[in-house]
Amino acid sequence: MTRAAPKPRILHWTALALLVVSICINYADRGNLGVAARSIQKELHLSADQLGILLSAFSITYAVSQLFAGKVIDRWNVNWVYAAAFLLWSGATGLTGLAGSFGAIFALRLILGASESMAYPSYSKMICISFPEELRGTTNALIDAGSKVGPALGVLLGVKMIEWFSWRGMFLVIGAGSLLWLVPWCLLVRKLPSRHTADQQNVACPSFAAIVSRRALWGTTIGLFGGNYTWFFFLNWLPYYLETERHYTRDRLAIIGSLPFWAVAVSSMLFGMLADWLIRRGGDAGRIRQAFVCLGLLSCCGLMLPAVLVPNQFQANMFLVAAFVALGAWSSNHWALTQLLAGPQAAGKWTGIQNGLGNFAGILGPAISGYALAATHSFLAAFVISCGVSMVGVLGYWIVVGRPVELSWREALTRNDSVTYIESSLQ
Repeated sequence: MTRAAPKPRILHWTALALLVVSICINYADRGNLGVAARSIQKELHLSADQLGILLSAFSITYAVSQLFAGKVIDRWNVNWVYAAAFLLWSGATGLTGLAGSFGAIFALRLILGASESMAYPSYSKMICISFPEELRGTTNALIDAGSKVGPALGVLLGVKMIEWFSWRGMFLVIGAGSLLWLVPWCLLVRKLPSRHTADQQNVACPSFAAIVSRRALWGTTIGLFGGNYTWFFFLNWLPYYLETERHYTRDRLAIIGSLPFWAVAVSSMLFGMLADWLIRRGGDAGRIRQAFVCLGLLSCCGLMLPAVLVPNQFQANMFLVAAFVALGAWSSNHWALTQLLAGPQAAGKWTGIQNGLGNFAGILGPAISGYALAATHSFLAAFVISCGVSMVGVLGYWIVVGRPVELSWREALTRNDSVTYIESSLQ
């Protein structure tokens, strides 16, 4: 087993606070196209399936680039890599406001996806370096809460900014304003550790081949795909759904559209803290994380279907908010489960592989939803498909992962060292 992370200091908590702010910006940037979707569709004369393709574009490069992100952050200082990625994605967001065609927006969304691919492998690496297991539910929940506050603010403020500045002005303001985050991060980053103690003792990281040979990787990847499908469906289509099918005005859309994201932000924090509390009281960390992610996805599925079926707006909103609350149990614990399984040595690469494959849901989900909407002129089919994919995710977390325990990489590392020695002897 690898040594546990040391007790975090004020420096680490300050860095975590900045990361929470950055993930708010991250998700506001990736979700603001959904907020502006109706306005862009009208100005550029796009069909529903074209809109679905635009909403999927981010995830094409986001998913593929994940496969290389882990290698990049293992090779270079993770703190500076993250700063460079943040600069690039903020620029892509701002330039979207100047785009005048389907192709230009599509290209900028590809750039946004590639740069934001560095985020979650970086978070996993930083958390494994600085925080022990019994605090990882809370730290991951804080990060996750930021990822939910981002869309909440994106909908709440984005709708208003479109009214004030047009959709183009919204992208320009968000892109330029985001750059302010880099100032405190660059001042702090020199003091932050970039490697775990085990890494500093020259213990090699396991290879990609060693990681992909583990069954647990494929279980968490299937699980992430299932959860991400539902999350990206809501992130990209919820404002459009509320505006076109539930017929909310712009003023009401700002409040109603942001409410589910506020709900999941709060529930994510509470479920993360609850999981940590159970672990500190002697509970099995792996089983607790596993139970939370599975029950979260199951409950979300059981609540989101009534949300689209009931005709009453108030009841539909209550079911929708409840579904988001349940989703918080999954979103606050699934990365903590991954970090437990991978350990500090493999956290970056494992997260990159898992997030890369799991985020193909972000490519397929918005596009499939768009085609389903174009074919049926209703969101019911899109909701049903989302529920089915989430259920597959539950099977991945529970059946494929099996009993979750931290994996030992000693055998894999010894085997890799032996191969390297034999190859060098033959040369």
